[in-house]
Amino acid sequence: MTNWVYGFGGGSADGEASMKNLLGGKGANLAEMARLGLPVPPGFTITTEACVHYFSNGNTYPADLAEQVAAGLKTVEGIVGKTFGDSANPLLVSVRSGARASMPGMMDTVLNLGLNDETVEGLAKLSGDRRFAFDSYRRFITMYSNVVLGLSHDDFEEVLDDHKDRLGVTVDTDLSASDWEKVVAEYKTVVERELGRPFPQDPNEQLWGAVSAVFASWMNDRAKFYRRMHDIPESWGTAVNIQSMVFGNMGETSATGVAFTRNPSTGEAKLYGEFLINAQGEDVVAGIRTPQSLTKEGREEMGETAPSMEEAMPEVFAQFVDVVGKLESHYRDMQDIEFTVEQGRLWMLQTRNGKRTAKSALKVAVDLAAEGVISQEEAISRVEPSALDQLLHPTLDPNATRNVVAAGLPASPGAATGKICFDADEAERLNQLGDAVILVREETSPEDIHGMHAARGIVTARGGMTSHAAVVARGMGRPCVSGAGEIHIDEHAQTFTARGRTFKAGEVITIDGSKGEVLDGAVPMIEPELTGDFQTLMGWADGVRRLKVRANAETPLDAKTARGFGAEGIGLCRTEHMFFDDTRIAAVREMILADDEAGRRLALAKIEPFQKSDFVELFTIMAGLPVTVRLLDPPLHEFIPHTDEDIDALASVSGIDAAKLKRRAKELHETNPMLGHRGCRLGVAYPEIYEMQVRAVLEAALDVKKTTGTAPIPEIMHPLVALGLEMKYLRELTDRTARDVFAKAGDSVDYLVGTMIELPRAALRAGDLAEHAEFFSFGTNDLTQTTFGISRDDSGRFLQAYMDKGIFETDPFVRLDQDGVGDLIRIAAERGGAVRPDIKMGICGEHGGDPASIAFCEEVGLAYVSCSPYRVPIARLAAAQAALVSRGGEAREKDR
Repeated sequence: MTNWVYGFGGGSADGEASMKNLLGGKGANLAEMARLGLPVPPGFTITTEACVHYFSNGNTYPADLAEQVAAGLKTVEGIVGKTFGDSANPLLVSVRSGARASMPGMMDTVLNLGLNDETVEGLAKLSGDRRFAFDSYRRFITMYSNVVLGLSHDDFEEVLDDHKDRLGVTVDTDLSASDWEKVVAEYKTVVERELGRPFPQDPNEQLWGAVSAVFASWMNDRAKFYRRMHDIPESWGTAVNIQSMVFGNMGETSATGVAFTRNPSTGEAKLYGEFLINAQGEDVVAGIRTPQSLTKEGREEMGETAPSMEEAMPEVFAQFVDVVGKLESHYRDMQDIEFTVEQGRLWMLQTRNGKRTAKSALKVAVDLAAEGVISQEEAISRVEPSALDQLLHPTLDPNATRNVVAAGLPASPGAATGKICFDADEAERLNQLGDAVILVREETSPEDIHGMHAARGIVTARGGMTSHAAVVARGMGRPCVSGAGEIHIDEHAQTFTARGRTFKAGEVITIDGSKGEVLDGAVPMIEPELTGDFQTLMGWADGVRRLKVRANAETPLDAKTARGFGAEGIGLCRTEHMFFDDTRIAAVREMILADDEAGRRLALAKIEPFQKSDFVELFTIMAGLPVTVRLLDPPLHEFIPHTDEDIDALASVSGIDAAKLKRRAKELHETNPMLGHRGCRLGVAYPEIYEMQVRAVLEAALDVKKTTGTAPIPEIMHPLVALGLEMKYLRELTDRTARDVFAKAGDSVDYLVGTMIELPRAALRAGDLAEHAEFFSFGTNDLTQTTFGISRDDSGRFLQAYMDKGIFETDPFVRLDQDGVGDLIRIAAERGGAVRPDIKMGICGEHGGDPASIAFCEEVGLAYVSCSPYRVPIARLAAAQAALVSRGGEAREKDR
């Protein structure tokens, strides 16, 4: 019989931390905390396998699951001395999701389950607090109706707001027991009015409704979006954790809170978090009430007057500090912890490795290594490479004028400028149009996840440092200002007011997430300085990685940026980008319009000095590092206008006959130019073009060698080669030109000749190419296009539908398709290497900056990856992590 249910609590557990894949992160850690003897409310976990079964069998449960759940409930009842559904002594439970990867706020939770019109009376008598009982009941009806029955949270908030308005109160804690009884009655009326049936009173019906809702939430839109964003496979499923309730809303000796063992924004080794007295967990994370600091020091730093937990509950706080210290020591990483205090007794509800900013991740990893808690290699593995992107972009200029229009909490560091937007859907739409957006909300919810991802930064009027907006923004690397209470939002008018001013949707603001400030207009930025922990970790990474990391660059600015980020050469210099400059395009068009070779050579002679000067700059910046120069690749029609209006305008400016321009544009037109007269086909048809470019490359290399004393390493790459005879012809053209250049100069430099593998035939016949090519550069952008038969430029129209339906797990233009495109790379590497054992191989497509694709390159044994300049540090770290994984696999093989 399959075991679908694993219990925990009472000092023991059926599972442990290593069973995360089966129990989910939350379930595995609850089991581990129970094993450690920490105060964990007892419960049980329904496994991820049950979720997979549920979706694989038409949303039906395994046949024996109900029996195992009933047995799990009996065990919990025995530990706590209460009975599920009993009117006199009721056991109430929470039902929470728990995937193996943390997905904060993306899936559903139901608290206080088991309450009905009878058990609420039993709870009131047992607790001696009727107000608490009905407060819990109204919370349960709201949450269950929203999560399970599909009603809007707003339906219930409207009822509650009306009650508070009539009573003249502003906070929930001011409502009495009789007030909550009236609210509960109205809530039940809302349910019956909206659904045509009463709110369910049977606890077992409630339980299975909640379990089904948690499973279903694995497939909700926000969870799907989050999985795509963080590369979490849909096939994993989620576990469900059913746990005995403990209550933070039982008066002034009860509380609930969220804590991090280190600062998730900065990495500072100080307890960080918030709590609320007489509250339940959603009150803290939803920003409904303003939370208080955990520590006295934190309260003083934030300028708060409400007492910290350290001051309000000193004995419980001391116990809490001891417990969280044990957890960080046990897990050897910063922990994100949820806890409840019930009438002076501490309960631990969750621990997990905390989401953190890139700055914090670096500091925590480096500090833990310095403390001897983890090794340097573990520190390298602890930092998510993609998170480094947060550090590689400009921050606010400290000398710039700052017109602060509102202040809040520094919830997530960094700075961003953009147009004000009040709606998540609108933020996504504007982002797709290329607009930078700042999402401004009263508070965010999990439904806003797509808009938060689309926005450059986030501002909320409510919420604390551990609110939904703060936690999700830190995980995404978005700057965030939360709890900016002086901002008053009018969503209907699409405005917010603050400090006597009104700002409309579309107006530009800047936010400083490090200071918690909202500023008027666009504020100047400065480039980042990557020092300290960043340099330390990257030094460790460079010490273990095997793959070299180059950059795709053709301008001096890109090359300097790449060198600053640690690039070890240029893996792709696209020479056509040099042709579009205003000072050169006229000569390029003259070359295209020439009637014969002599005319083309005349025009090329005008272009050649520009090409040579470009290469001199690049070779000088790269100071003896390899530079791969791709000869002209795009079809010639891209260099001349196409509409009659544009052609006439060009004719009037250039003096070229408009009729000739139109005729040539018609001659160059191709039905499918991506598969047409481009790449090396230009070099074969018009060899004088490639001769000019080779000459410019080698003469520039000789000039730099003479002036600097350091010989550049040019790698001349012929694009779109498919045939061995093509490669032979182009190799001979290159070598012949080189001999002429060197003879004329009386000097020489070493150079390599190779090709870009971007066609399936080139990969399959790589042995033919390797007879004449000294290197292969895999152009994975085009190789993906030609392998799938999908245009990257047009795939946006349908690719999302493929991912939504699970046909594509990820966008193949972002993450390398290792089964199809990857197999072609493997074949090319094997067959090319068999002919030329010392052949140099790397990739230069966009995949060169993707960590998973880099891991594939390590596995195949490529020599280098090349990516955009700003992704060079990401690639360096990812290459180190891939090397560590590879060494681990090699060690395991040796052990076997």
